[in-house]
Amino acid sequence: MWFNQLKTAILLGSLSGLLMLMGGLFGGFKGIAIFFFISLVMNGFAYFYSDKMVLRMYNAKSLDKQQYGWIYDMVGELAQDVKIPMPKLWLVETPMANAFATGRNPSHASVAVTTGILEILEPSELRGVLAHEISHVTNRDILISSVAAVLASTIGFLANMMQNMAFWGTMSRDEQRRGPNPLVLLVVAILMPIAASLIQLAISRSREYLADESGAEVSHDPLALASALEKLESRAQRVHFADNDTSHASTAHLFIVKPFSGHGLSALFSTHPPMQKRIERLRQMYEKMMHLR
Repeated sequence: MWFNQLKTAILLGSLSGLLMLMGGLFGGFKGIAIFFFISLVMNGFAYFYSDKMVLRMYNAKSLDKQQYGWIYDMVGELAQDVKIPMPKLWLVETPMANAFATGRNPSHASVAVTTGILEILEPSELRGVLAHEISHVTNRDILISSVAAVLASTIGFLANMMQNMAFWGTMSRDEQRRGPNPLVLLVVAILMPIAASLIQLAISRSREYLADESGAEVSHDPLALASALEKLESRAQRVHFADNDTSHASTAHLFIVKPFSGHGLSALFSTHPPMQKRIERLRQMYEKMMHLR
């Protein structure tokens, strides 16, 4: 578990380094300061409003406590075990079987489940999924993912500006003498967004592994989560977002299983680790638990 935490810190540092490098190429020390400030503003907005935007995007409705009281009891028990306030629970009406957590901190957390996931999972399997989502909350994964997404988006914005500068040659004469030539700017503008996207995806995959591990520890049942993941992966092959659905691509990392079919390039640039590896890790956790008893 500590390895995934260290890996995330290194990757976030790498993203920040890319942003600082591009800011420096764009405008020296002033460029670094300006774009660092821009990233802070964008991170602040994502921190306070991303959860509301996501829930509105999927038309999530408050989970009916009378109809789904057993889910409230389940989540309340898990939240008590990890010593966080009871998250708000939401229902997304879609046949796609999935779940996600959002919210800037444990005191403002929300967990959403789809009608599809309630149709196919046994209570023990759903408990494993909910433990996974609560682990995202306790691990501050929503904040980390938001920061990574904003940094990557800022790098993409900078890259677009650099491409325009390289193409139109709009730098002043002084900048042309001191700064990189247009060809260097163009190369950086092409490569940096790719590097930023790969780092962002690596962060997302690392946090999924971590949530699997900590979720299995909270639920004390790694095999239940492994069984749930198998069912969700099977359902996702039949009911999912279209691979070219860019409107939902920005929120794909939130879901417990990737909400796309995973064919073609989407399998290479995935927000989630390979499902088989996740399941194997959970089974290994179960074996270790049995060995310690």
